[in-house]
Amino acid sequence: MSPGGRLDSGVVLVVEQLRRALPGGIGTYARALVAGLAELDEAARPPCRLYASRPGRGPDPLAGLGFPLDTSPWPAAALVRAWGAGVGRVGRGCSLVHTVSLAAPPSAAPLTVTVHDLAWRAVPETFPARGRRWHEKALADVARRMACAIVPSEATARALREAGLGVGEDRIAVVEEGSDHLAPADDAATDEVLDRLGVSGGYLLAVGTREPRKNLARLFAAYALARRAQAEPLPLVVVGPPGWGDAAAPAPEGVVFAGRVTDPVLAGLYGRARLLAYVPLVEGFGLPVVEAMRAGAPVVASAVPSAGGAAYEVDPLDVEAIASALVRVAANGDLRERLVTAGRARVAPLTWRATAAAHVAVWRRVVEAGA
Repeated sequence: MSPGGRLDSGVVLVVEQLRRALPGGIGTYARALVAGLAELDEAARPPCRLYASRPGRGPDPLAGLGFPLDTSPWPAAALVRAWGAGVGRVGRGCSLVHTVSLAAPPSAAPLTVTVHDLAWRAVPETFPARGRRWHEKALADVARRMACAIVPSEATARALREAGLGVGEDRIAVVEEGSDHLAPADDAATDEVLDRLGVSGGYLLAVGTREPRKNLARLFAAYALARRAQAEPLPLVVVGPPGWGDAAAPAPEGVVFAGRVTDPVLAGLYGRARLLAYVPLVEGFGLPVVEAMRAGAPVVASAVPSAGGAAYEVDPLDVEAIASALVRVAANGDLRERLVTAGRARVAPLTWRATAAAHVAVWRRVVEAGA
């Protein structure tokens, strides 16, 4: 270990999440964190290496992220099982290992872990039983082994302190996530998506994996009420892959599903939307909110940490309140402009370069404390 908080022997970033078919928000965080580290001046950035399971056939997308990549001889599923059994040690000869999720390998160096949320405890009914068991076991494991948890919000920090696993404030660091990870909008490709969906004018937008925690069933019910109350009924464009549970919930008239889209198309959809509606039951942060704010879209949201007081806030359990917010924000140009201004101010400091620098500062403190 390097003395005095130095990271001369390097940091291993475990990015196994990026091997998943649907990397989700954690995958967005992982890629953006790596990009933010690459933006740091060389003197401010420790030597970094990426680590993941062996790639499949064809070019490895992780090889183009700007840092050396080490791969296990095991495929993804076998590697994560091996970690759960205490096999597959990572980080020999390095200063620190950081893993971007609870899938944490046995570590030969001090370990830091990003704990995004404890949603499976807050709303257990929105997770499959198998998923709850895995998350609970993984959290207990990292709580024993990690030197520090990096969390995206005080809400997650509080949940972790209160989890009964002996993780005190001295082992938690709050680092907000960035908002500048989307590529510039591709207007032509956005036009093609909207044409395919039959959307020719204004629209409302919802973004996220279609799973129970995202609360789409209530959002759809609220949208149906709002559509009847709107002088100008607007379609609701839903972006994101299907997940499980209410992914197949009946959608009312006016809802159209775009599925997964590229980042330039997502940026384009944000920029043209009358508003983003994002009302999950619980979030550790909530990246779609800051993505929308950076693109200049007003946001109707539940009390997600990412909003920072700059969204029109609603109770995610109150369908009528959500509907009222959709109607009011969609129809009131002055209100939308105030929300856009507040949103831009909220996200201005939220860059991935700043997030990466804050991670490095945590890593240095961990190494210094160990030394």
